[in-house]
Amino acid sequence: MNTTRVPLITRTDKTVPVTVFARTTATPDRAFEIIAPIDLTTVFNPVFPFPGIAEVRGQSETWDHPGPSRTPRFDDGSQATESLTEYVDGQSFAYELTDYTNILGRLASGVRGEWSFCPDGTGCTIRWTYEFRPLPGRRLILAGPFRPLWARYMQVALNAMVDVVESTGGTRN
Repeated sequence: MNTTRVPLITRTDKTVPVTVFARTTATPDRAFEIIAPIDLTTVFNPVFPFPGIAEVRGQSETWDHPGPSRTPRFDDGSQATESLTEYVDGQSFAYELTDYTNILGRLASGVRGEWSFCPDGTGCTIRWTYEFRPLPGRRLILAGPFRPLWARYMQVALNAMVDVVESTGGTRN
């Protein structure tokens, strides 16, 4: 039986990436340790016009290796399927989101999310990219009016995550 996973996005796809950055006094390992398994309901709040995450259902395994999946449910009643596809402890992780039941389901066939944690002096820089795979005829919507709204939504969530990291004192040995 072939268990090779087919990626949602390939090098020939014309995607719409959105990337946000933040810095923290925490080391890359420490920031990763807190953010990778973070409770999504505590950091994804509504940012007009997007809903917050109300709950996460059906997580199949711990969120610390490729393979687990879960269903984030948004406070407007919609949901998506999230699957962890890559995990390099202390450095990066990636996931795919599909089966959106809100407006994103009419704009994109899915999203690849990717996080990286890079040394920056005594702390780290966190980079988070959402790469949308547009449905036919939807690329201009995603690349145009949608992109800055989504970037703001991501930045607010990332800032909330960095606040959680910083509230733990940033560094820990």
